[in-house]
Amino acid sequence: MRGCLDQSADLILAAGGDGTINEIANGMAGSRVPLGILPAGTANVLALELGIGNNITRAAKALAGLTAVRIGMGLLDNGSEQRHFVLMAGAGLDALIVYNIDAKLKASLGKVAYWVGGFSQLGRSLPEFEVTMGANTISCSFALASRVKNYGGDLLIARNASLFSDQFEVVLFQGAHTFPYMKYLLGVITGRLANMQGVKIIKTSSLEIKHAKDPGIYVQIDGERAGRLPVRLEMIPDSLTLLVPENFRRKYQHG
Repeated sequence: MRGCLDQSADLILAAGGDGTINEIANGMAGSRVPLGILPAGTANVLALELGIGNNITRAAKALAGLTAVRIGMGLLDNGSEQRHFVLMAGAGLDALIVYNIDAKLKASLGKVAYWVGGFSQLGRSLPEFEVTMGANTISCSFALASRVKNYGGDLLIARNASLFSDQFEVVLFQGAHTFPYMKYLLGVITGRLANMQGVKIIKTSSLEIKHAKDPGIYVQIDGERAGRLPVRLEMIPDSLTLLVPENFRRKYQHG
């Protein structure tokens, strides 16, 4: 990737899922070269968020009409390494699902495998951890720091998140058991999550996530494994040039 940038590439195209885009975006962080998305792989939340869809042929034909915009990226720091992310970082329940997903099941079922993995956790206890944002510290069992509204392409969890914002929309789910998550899922589907007891939604440009008792709590970024807690998440403004549909830019850049 750096070799292409060093040779004055005019455009980088990422053909794949969100994990592939994450790898490429990490290599492009700070560059002014535009990144174009060609959706493929298990899931492509970014393509769905932008309205590009999931058809790689149509996306390729539409490239010439896209607009280059500067966006920020998230940065995860676990004390030993740093990684950028475009979409989201999650700690707790969703990262546990990412780590435990069966590779063969994922290859055959695609993103349905994540639903299977999620429902397989029902009835289990969940370790809680602490999320600190400024002077506020909140305990939860699933924390999502999102840059996009879509989650997995099927759900809208962070409904006010924006790629054009320099803040995360942080959604915290409380509870040491999986049963409340059926209620939370209903809240996501009906658009009433923000008013639910046990859910907190906060905008911030940085946060720290630390394990309280269990040192084995996983973290994911853009749907890929990203180690364990503790971590610090920070917004890095103006760090990536992304090609987006003009109607998406008009609707959300100054919205």
